[in-house]
Amino acid sequence: MQSGIVNVTKRTTDWNSIEWKNANRVVRRLRQRIFKATRNGDLKRVRNLQKLLMRSYSNIVLSIRRVTQINSGKKTAGVDKLLVLTPKARGTLADILAMGLAWKVLPVKRVYIRKSNGKQRPLGIPCIIDRCLQAIVKNALEPYWEARFERTSYGFRPGRGVHDAIERIHSMSKANSTKTWVVDADIEGCFDNIAHYPLLKAIGNFPARKLIQKWLKAGYVDKGVFHDTAKGVPQGGIISPLLANIALHGMESALNIRYNKHGQSISSRGICRYADDLVVFCKSQEDALRAVDDLSCWMKTKGLALSKSKTKIVHLTQGFNFLGFNIRWYQDKNTKLGRKVLIKPSKESLQNVRNNIRQVWLENKSNNVNYLIGKLNPIIRGVANYYRTVVSSHIFRKLDRWMYVREKRYAKRMHPKKSSGWRKSKYWGRLNLDRNDNWVFGDKRTGQFLFKFSWFNIKRHTLVKGDGSYDNPELREYWELRRKRKSHNLIPSYQKLAQKQGYKCPVCGESLFNDEPIEKHHKIPRCEGGKDSYANLELMHYFCHRQVHSVGLKREEEVLVQNNHESSTVFGSIRIG
Repeated sequence: MQSGIVNVTKRTTDWNSIEWKNANRVVRRLRQRIFKATRNGDLKRVRNLQKLLMRSYSNIVLSIRRVTQINSGKKTAGVDKLLVLTPKARGTLADILAMGLAWKVLPVKRVYIRKSNGKQRPLGIPCIIDRCLQAIVKNALEPYWEARFERTSYGFRPGRGVHDAIERIHSMSKANSTKTWVVDADIEGCFDNIAHYPLLKAIGNFPARKLIQKWLKAGYVDKGVFHDTAKGVPQGGIISPLLANIALHGMESALNIRYNKHGQSISSRGICRYADDLVVFCKSQEDALRAVDDLSCWMKTKGLALSKSKTKIVHLTQGFNFLGFNIRWYQDKNTKLGRKVLIKPSKESLQNVRNNIRQVWLENKSNNVNYLIGKLNPIIRGVANYYRTVVSSHIFRKLDRWMYVREKRYAKRMHPKKSSGWRKSKYWGRLNLDRNDNWVFGDKRTGQFLFKFSWFNIKRHTLVKGDGSYDNPELREYWELRRKRKSHNLIPSYQKLAQKQGYKCPVCGESLFNDEPIEKHHKIPRCEGGKDSYANLELMHYFCHRQVHSVGLKREEEVLVQNNHESSTVFGSIRIG
């Protein structure tokens, strides 16, 4: 691609003027039409709608927003070393993608991240244009498979998550359950070993099938050396989780798991899968062994295999860990059957939580208390919201006692020559006026205080409805209700604002809880006399908030390429390096 392409089209997208409500509405309706046509078996209509969605300008700009603004890897470049970081660069990229020019797929850049067990996990980072194209293709491919995916698949699917998987396991492991033996299975290097041919065969005659094949065969660059990819899906690609779910689709049939017309299991086995993590419930140890054989035979056809060292068969009285939780039967004389199932945070995951928080304390041991609180509170809120759906009250109190020890050490380090009474008076008090607690750690001058885990009440998660999907137009009201329930993760003042505006962003019209960061916006700016009252505040997505304030403000500095010798990129405002 050469810099002259910039002048091919006269239209230039003004990124800060895009009508996001309209773009979201167009993409959502097309996805729902694809879903409905799939359920009706009208494959010709499905393909036509998929082509329409991939050419849609609304899909293009939403995909660019996802890749260059929302995704955590937006500042990580691929092998071409290009980044799109400014509104004008995003508008230029939208114009180029809208022209539908032929694009040569580039290899991914291999990077490594540290796993909890100390090993390295390889990630493949595509270039920015490949990521945008993958997001465009994913929006067209995903609703077709959402209409077909198994109801026990919860990983990397819209509207489903970890807590749905845990609630599914809870329903299958209750005290009166007859499926008491569990296959705790681990797939050996799932993403790295998926066979390409069965995956492409499953995708069928999807309009962008050849482009997906090119992504699979593109190879990777590790430390400047190119390597071919004969198998596997690169972790780090936008479309990779969807491709992995497609490859693993059919596991229920392999295990002979069936349902009646009401969606209730009528088989001697049960399964719960979150991406490549899965557990199978069986009625006997012998059947559990047969289930392992059935899974192994089926996975061979996908180029996969179960890990012999990590796959184990346990009874519910022994318990097992899944997604950071421990599921186990405990004796209870007060119950009819003399037992009950309890799901708690696993010991390993709690140790990881302590290690992460300890690292923050150590890294900021000489910083002021307000900066430290700003670092710790998001971690505490995230951990508490993740584990508050299970039996965690006792563990939360233990974590609070552990945090108190760290608080005392910090105070003593900052003021080694002061008495304990002086330090107590300076750092502890009833800083949270909503609670009758005189031992809240914080800064009395600014009013900032450190959260406590025990402040987060236990709140059960409601399991997603059967094979319910975001793309099912018949379940629109159902999904709106589920989105509203997510507001309990917000602070109380934000909960009131979210309820007042119907739990939707006023700029893009989408749910506030679509994984984008949220900020409060002053309708009348404070510089013009606006107050911090509920009447003058509303919640917006972070990037929608930036768009609102972009009008009248000085535009970000951008340098467009004028001469070919200055850069080989088509984007003047793309950072190289």
